[in-house]
Amino acid sequence: MIRVLIVDDSLFIRTILRDLLKDSPEIEIVGTAVNGIDALAKIADLKPDVVTLDIEMPRMNGLEVLEALRKERVRPKVIVLSTLTSRQADMTHRALRLGADDFMLKPRDVPNVRGIERELIQKIKNLVSLPVIVRSSEVQKGKADAVVLIGSSAGGPPMLDAVLSALPADLPAAVVVTQHMPEGFTASLAERLNRVSPLPVRETANGDTLQTGTVLIAKAGYHTVISGVYAGAQKTAGRVVHSTAPPLHAVRPAVDMTFTSAARVFGPRTVSVILSGMGSDGGEGMLALKNAGGSTMVCAEEDCLVYGMARSALARNCVDRVVPLKNLASEIARAVSRL
Repeated sequence: MIRVLIVDDSLFIRTILRDLLKDSPEIEIVGTAVNGIDALAKIADLKPDVVTLDIEMPRMNGLEVLEALRKERVRPKVIVLSTLTSRQADMTHRALRLGADDFMLKPRDVPNVRGIERELIQKIKNLVSLPVIVRSSEVQKGKADAVVLIGSSAGGPPMLDAVLSALPADLPAAVVVTQHMPEGFTASLAERLNRVSPLPVRETANGDTLQTGTVLIAKAGYHTVISGVYAGAQKTAGRVVHSTAPPLHAVRPAVDMTFTSAARVFGPRTVSVILSGMGSDGGEGMLALKNAGGSTMVCAEEDCLVYGMARSALARNCVDRVVPLKNLASEIARAVSRL
């Protein structure tokens, strides 16, 4: 049983979170706290395994709680809950630097709050089950000859935990992840994933060359376009170009932009994956990758919070395999080995 303490100054949020988690057979709500001072007292008394932590609270905020917990030899795992503002994006990044283990965005309205139940439960489970990776070094392995492309949206972050944590450390390809997320939050996502993946993970920067054995998270607010760059010996490598072209499917970054551009550069040296996500983004891009000779797969519907993106690809008859989440990492590695 995973013992959870809910910390938020809003009675509404505390009530909603308790309601979302109370029916999970693997989770026990051991208490709630209304500010940081209350939280530290209840952490010491109740000894929860996981704390959901609001950032902005009276008397003592979430960052101050994390500062205090750094001094403790044993502390709970912490999920920071953030609202969709640039200030909160900065504070979320600071929270991760102070020791928060994960973060989650608070929906803006009640119907969407109800929709985060599955993702929140999965994040809590991940925190107590996924190992923290310690790398002895992060050696650059040279320009990538192959690329793994992953697209996801709603429900995607916990699935990225599962996939990236299980990839082999010697994967002979670069990985590019396009996750729909508000501006300012993809740096925090990259930092969080870097803790659980055997491959180093970071947010894209304009001009990045795709490196073997490195994971890049597409920076929110820009399309991540993959362009070709001469790599010698009649080889072409991939480079990231940040594009401010208008949003596609009402999002930027769009999976279709990354997939379609990568198809032109890497062609048959691609493996593409679509995880959970609402809408149709990714379908056209996966078709382009399939037509270029790449390997294509989507996650099984029962493992996805929303199946719109995967269904868009399936409707285009361009999917080689439908794979359960637990098998995706091994299937990706197997597909890369065949390129």
